[in-house]
Amino acid sequence: MASSLLIETLSSVVAAASPLVFAGIGETITEKVGIVNLSLDGSIMLSAMTGFALASLSGSVLVGILGAMVVGALIALIIAVSNISLRQDQVAVGFVLTLLCADLSSFIGRPFVRIPGPSMAHMPLPGLAQIPLLGPVLFDHDILVYLSYAAIILTWVWINTTQAGLKLRAVGERPEAAFARGINVNRSRYLYTMLGGALVGLAGATYSLSVKLGWSYRHTAGFGWIALAIVIFGGWSPIRVALGAYLFGLLNSLASIMQPSFQNIPTQVFQTAPFALMILALLLVSGDLVERLPLYLPGKFGRRLQMILQGKPPAGLGKRFQSD
Repeated sequence: MASSLLIETLSSVVAAASPLVFAGIGETITEKVGIVNLSLDGSIMLSAMTGFALASLSGSVLVGILGAMVVGALIALIIAVSNISLRQDQVAVGFVLTLLCADLSSFIGRPFVRIPGPSMAHMPLPGLAQIPLLGPVLFDHDILVYLSYAAIILTWVWINTTQAGLKLRAVGERPEAAFARGINVNRSRYLYTMLGGALVGLAGATYSLSVKLGWSYRHTAGFGWIALAIVIFGGWSPIRVALGAYLFGLLNSLASIMQPSFQNIPTQVFQTAPFALMILALLLVSGDLVERLPLYLPGKFGRRLQMILQGKPPAGLGKRFQSD
């Protein structure tokens, strides 16, 4: 009984975390190239509405997913154009887009509020889903969850083991040096910002078509800010960002499990607790505690743990590059 409850809980954590994995990986790619997309919260909301609306109208979840990815990419393109071509503050533009997209999702999505619609089909992987313990947790989901695994692995491999990934990191760390070596810095920033935005759009579609089915007012409010925090928590590493997404999913599940046992406590406490705990974890990882770990944990273990937890933003993050 206890083991089945544990498996069921872990399985729900993996499924619920998949949108945050997509959004976190997308923002990691964007920030690795030097651009900050602060529109995530609104972008996820508008993409979630678009994905559900298009899927409902067309009867195809694939159409909904592609439409949501296009919306996410276009919002990211606005960020890139405003910063690279128009030389405006990307943080300010991103914040305004967050508010605009949230309001647009509520206005345009009115006809689709709380109506039944299509959802991703459950698709256990033959053979793998029957593996004891791991099978039900990792391989008994829909295709979007499996795509989130692929996004983690492919992004890590691309950034850390390929020539293109080396150029991506060069653009984000030292754009002037990258330009001197013949890399088109601004073209790379356009490309990767839109790619990251498309993954954010996929996160929105995953919410409305797989995790939090349907559409309602402020359907995914707050999750974009959590995705931004997870990128910092994960030290701009795809693997650690994914672990941060699963940690938040676990906190959400624990809050749901604990709520019936503490009926005297307002439900709002359990709804907001995962957000507060995630912020606390972010503060612990990004604060002085990590710097002092070798003092608290002497020897190789302390230094290795510090290397795992420590993460620095790209040196060129948020800095505009001008080739002329």
